[in-house]
Amino acid sequence: MLALPLIAVLAACGNDAQSGDLSDRTINVVATTGMIADTVANVGGDRVDVEGLMGPGVDPHLYKASASDVSKLDDADVIFYNGLELEGRMTDIFVRLASSKPTVAVTEGIDPEFLREPPEFAGKFDPHVWFDVSLWVSVTRSIEQKLSEMDPGSAEAYKANADVYVAELEELDGWVEEQIASIPEQARVLITAHDAFGYFGARYGMDVRGLQGISTQSEAGLADVQDLAQFIADQDIPAIFIESSVNENTIDAVRQAVQAKGKDVEIGGQLFSDAMGEAGTEEGTYLGMVRHNVTTIVAALSGQ
Repeated sequence: MLALPLIAVLAACGNDAQSGDLSDRTINVVATTGMIADTVANVGGDRVDVEGLMGPGVDPHLYKASASDVSKLDDADVIFYNGLELEGRMTDIFVRLASSKPTVAVTEGIDPEFLREPPEFAGKFDPHVWFDVSLWVSVTRSIEQKLSEMDPGSAEAYKANADVYVAELEELDGWVEEQIASIPEQARVLITAHDAFGYFGARYGMDVRGLQGISTQSEAGLADVQDLAQFIADQDIPAIFIESSVNENTIDAVRQAVQAKGKDVEIGGQLFSDAMGEAGTEEGTYLGMVRHNVTTIVAALSGQ
């Protein structure tokens, strides 16, 4: 979390891009998560220079803005963030900056009818929308719309780029459905460290269980570990998964608890949940991250 004086500095000296003509230069974009940054880069093409705040292995729920982030946010022409409280207290910063520059919560373009509102999340929406690839189409269109508003001379290029990317998303969405359907029905149970995959389960037909809640700010107690371990033992779940942005000790504790009950469960591999992989790798793109996760899940739960 930024100290209040730094928030005040941002609000006072933000770069006013709302009224400027951006047609003669590259648009400076700051995005919070890697998934958003990658999508902005695909839509914006050579018209944008994208800076992502949260790199590989970073948990956005717990992220605290640094002094260098202040400079990046101040220099940005536009800021794209997830919203739905994914970025925690950083949301306060974005609200303050909205008076001086375009500041866009990309999930605002999603029809609330399609947002998950789990009863344990106290009336708030689940922010992990990127795990339903079909919802990421709406995010892509929201990014296209904002860039076109800021730079109308390049609107056709943004639309063409977005059309290509949306076609890739639609193809990926169908591929994920096919892959998950190949898992034996009784084995379609996805267990991870925190409940980030709810949209994935709802869209593609999996029973999703997380040791922690939707936000990693919640803590799992011994009873939570034991309850989940008993479920795994009773259902003979073959594999559970660690996440790149969550300490793997939480899942290891569940595995040990299962073993104490006379059963065994494998660590099926590492999934990318709240952050993508390293730049230059397949997992370092949104499309590649989804493919990696699905391939890992299918292999582990199908006994491959």
